[in-house]
Amino acid sequence: MRDVQEVVHRKQHGDARRPDFRVTRHGDLRLTRRADLKLTLRIVGLTFRAQAEYRAEFLLKVAFGVAWQVSIIVFASVLLGRFPGMGGWPSDAVLLIAAMRMLSHGVFELFCGRATELSTIVQAGKIDAYLLRPLPVYRQVQLSIFPSNALGDLLVGVSMFAGAVAALDTEWTPLRIGYVAAALAGGALMEGAIFTLLSALQLRLPAGLSWSRWVEELFSTFGNYPLKILPGAVNGAFTFVLPLAFVAYFPAATITGNTSGLGVPAALAAAAPLAGLAAFVGSRLLWNFALRHYTGVNG
Repeated sequence: MRDVQEVVHRKQHGDARRPDFRVTRHGDLRLTRRADLKLTLRIVGLTFRAQAEYRAEFLLKVAFGVAWQVSIIVFASVLLGRFPGMGGWPSDAVLLIAAMRMLSHGVFELFCGRATELSTIVQAGKIDAYLLRPLPVYRQVQLSIFPSNALGDLLVGVSMFAGAVAALDTEWTPLRIGYVAAALAGGALMEGAIFTLLSALQLRLPAGLSWSRWVEELFSTFGNYPLKILPGAVNGAFTFVLPLAFVAYFPAATITGNTSGLGVPAALAAAAPLAGLAAFVGSRLLWNFALRHYTGVNG
């Protein structure tokens, strides 16, 4: 509180000896945007160097990300070879679903992936320390460790996406290219929204980690294929309960024109990027609400 009063006094008297801080309307001490960005980039650099210090482990984590995604590609290739025309979708369109899902997942892992490990951070008592620092707590969670495996995910995701785009027989107009970019961002945001919501549960119940693990398995198992091959009730659950369909299935359907049998209007499927943005904003609001009611590791 003394620091806040000192900054207020200096601002009122034109003293800018602490230009990196500002005072919020609630009287909290926060970094300015420039200092915030500078500190964030510095932390990213430090965590990256900390990971790279153990070179063998760093390379193994990257290799694990590559191996995990390649195993999914192999499995999908076997399925497409044995069952062409899956759910009435041509093989190149199914490949686009898998490629968009993988690339969106790589972006999610790079920026928001630490949300899945929040229970570990809570049990270690680190959240209590984060609350005392001027950076937002959610960002400190994401900056707690550099996501080495995300580099492997992105490497495979970009490669597979490039192959899927090359194989797809469609005209790539500027509008379609823009939609693809928005869809990839929306898919990453939707996945981020789901796991941010689950991590909010972990602020209250550290055992909620098992739910995150289960949802990760569902994403890996069902997120790379047309959901219309599933029973109607399961398809509906992956649309309205666990909105997996908005990550890659709906955007790929809009791009390729396979909009029949989606279970929702084509306009709603096309709005998947906006749905991802709205879901992420909502999940962050709920996460902040859960954080305000966080009671610490000792209750």
